[in-house]
Amino acid sequence: MSEDHKKQLEQQLWNIANTLRGKMNADEFRDYILGFIFYKYLAEKMELYANNILKPDGIKFTDIDENTENGKEYIEAIREDALLSLGYFLKPSELFSEVAKRGNSDVEDTPNFILEDLQRILTNIQLSTMGTDSEDDFDNLFEDMDLNSTKLGKNPEARNEIIAKVLSHLDKIDFKLENTELDVLGDAYEYLIGKFASGAGKKAGEFYTPQEVSMVLAKIVTTGKSKLKSVYDPTCGSGSLLLRVAKEVKEVTNFYGQELNRTTYNLARMNMILHDVHYRKFDIKQEDTLEYPQHINERFEAIVANPPFSANWSANALFTSDDRFSQYGKLAPKSKADFAFVQHMIYHLADNGTMALVLPHGALFRGGAEQHIRKYLIEDRNYLDAVIGLPANIFYGTSIPTCIMVFKKCREHPEDVLFIDASTHFEKVKTQNQLSENDIDKIVSTYRERLEEDKYSYKATLAEVVENDYNLNIPRYVDTFEEEAQIDIETIATEIQGLDIELQENETLIASFCKELKIKTPF
Repeated sequence: MSEDHKKQLEQQLWNIANTLRGKMNADEFRDYILGFIFYKYLAEKMELYANNILKPDGIKFTDIDENTENGKEYIEAIREDALLSLGYFLKPSELFSEVAKRGNSDVEDTPNFILEDLQRILTNIQLSTMGTDSEDDFDNLFEDMDLNSTKLGKNPEARNEIIAKVLSHLDKIDFKLENTELDVLGDAYEYLIGKFASGAGKKAGEFYTPQEVSMVLAKIVTTGKSKLKSVYDPTCGSGSLLLRVAKEVKEVTNFYGQELNRTTYNLARMNMILHDVHYRKFDIKQEDTLEYPQHINERFEAIVANPPFSANWSANALFTSDDRFSQYGKLAPKSKADFAFVQHMIYHLADNGTMALVLPHGALFRGGAEQHIRKYLIEDRNYLDAVIGLPANIFYGTSIPTCIMVFKKCREHPEDVLFIDASTHFEKVKTQNQLSENDIDKIVSTYRERLEEDKYSYKATLAEVVENDYNLNIPRYVDTFEEEAQIDIETIATEIQGLDIELQENETLIASFCKELKIKTPF
């Protein structure tokens, strides 16, 4: 499948979203369009799987009559297999294409009111998993798709009409799921999530990290590795960052994540399944990561995160005896949870692992408890491997400059910390700044080879960091000062004299014109 097909698919999906969302906000309609794409994916996956089982019998899944004894036997046998392999089950009449057909039928006596049918089918997908290993992964997955919401239409008929339209448009698109070489639908899904993020302003930060930043984080934590036992994102949003890490290696055995926002948590689970990550291979939980960590006994080989910048947290005194924070002697400030996330991630990092997270620049140099935590991480533990300054205005909804901090428990270069200043290396795309492919390659190769380059990167000894009182502000280490050209005073004086003479000549000329015209001179 070609790159052209991928672009075409992305455009088709975005056009559907844009045309049919009417007056709804992009982030509101997002839940519906992404949910319907996911339902279509599950249905097509189910049909392909069932057709494969039925091939020896020379029939197709949609040929089965659900009302006959023979049909019921077939369905029960397929159901058992599907629940083990796919983690869910759909009957032939519940397939996306069948519902789309009913919703847009012109045949008399064929009811095309599908709202109740559709709501029941989405509930049935979840109910089919009850009591199975995949139950948690499908639990309330479609809860944000309220088909009775007045946002979709004032009355049931109007809502039915718009939903039938969406299904009809989507039904015409071939997801080509039988072709497993390219993850085209997964990429298109990511594309849509990104498009919705750019239209959602501040809200976008809850569920999306720009792909360019994701690539940098993913490439850093996979340095020197072709396989990963586990990857973890404590603030996983839509799961894009976890999936980006998987693209950098041949295999990831298990994916772990935690997300506070319920809608975004649902999106992350859909995103995993849609990228063909088997339900047994991912464990995404919904809860406040700092207050109620869900993977407390796990250690991970790669950790990536883009936590909410300088978020509030309880900083409850009880946390001083929590193993994640107790050894530091101080908790991160109540109004700035940045280092609480760092501490949480360090706790979960395996000895052979690498973690990289995005933080606001203030985390590099603020004093008080944060300075105390930086000192512990550098002086006592020597875990800080690199600090990378990113350009301002590359995240949706905020223009503040950010940085990436990289930590390792067993560092290959324990004698220094690498500082990279990539803040001026970007492309302007509309109102956002963006890292280009060259910018990404430069950051990653500089990190991997620990290169020093004038005005771009510098390896600071631990003694230098101590001398700077654990202030990690990048300009203290990477000198980006540009010397101004020397001014030759004599040349300037000669130029001014020349301008004076020219001015006098012009005034004389203007005076002669004024005399001829018998008017006053303006000077």
